[in-house]
Amino acid sequence: MRRGVALTAVLAGVVVGATALSAETSDEPVVARTAASTTDVVLPTPNAAELARLAESRGDERLSRSGGRAADPAKAQALRAEARPGPQESRTRTVELGDPREIAQAMLADYGWSSSEFGCLDSLWVKESGWDPQAANPTSSAYGIPQALPGSKMASAGADWETNPATQIEWGLGYIAERYGSPCSAWSHSQANGWY
Repeated sequence: MRRGVALTAVLAGVVVGATALSAETSDEPVVARTAASTTDVVLPTPNAAELARLAESRGDERLSRSGGRAADPAKAQALRAEARPGPQESRTRTVELGDPREIAQAMLADYGWSSSEFGCLDSLWVKESGWDPQAANPTSSAYGIPQALPGSKMASAGADWETNPATQIEWGLGYIAERYGSPCSAWSHSQANGWY
């Protein structure tokens, strides 16, 4: 297929007019049918070079939506500013697999929470799982320290979600941040509703 112009002739005994439409064209001839006539008229499909030559010979100007339009300097400057890389911040945290409570305490600051939130988190996850990374709820598919429902949701934090307390805690803290804003808010909800 090549891009070109398809010509359609309107017939009512004689050719009344021709309309140029931009369309996908092929090397196949165009067949025009009208309601006024059941006669097929085969028109040659012009190629782009022929069309440019015809337009030039008629003195037609190429039309452009952007012709004569100047770029907005303020917009251009704003786009350049967005494209500039700003200062990047990177944090690396090494957490040894050990006591899940220590892992959680070390991660609180990553979510902007003070250590005072840990008491609420501890109460919440003692109630939910006893901090057992393999805790499985027998009446639902909730799993792990945060009792994710279903447990496979924690795969978004890491492929080792079934066995790694740090992965489960990372997912659980993210869930708490997104849904409740803080561990103390999640704990309050759990106390009032029996779940979080």
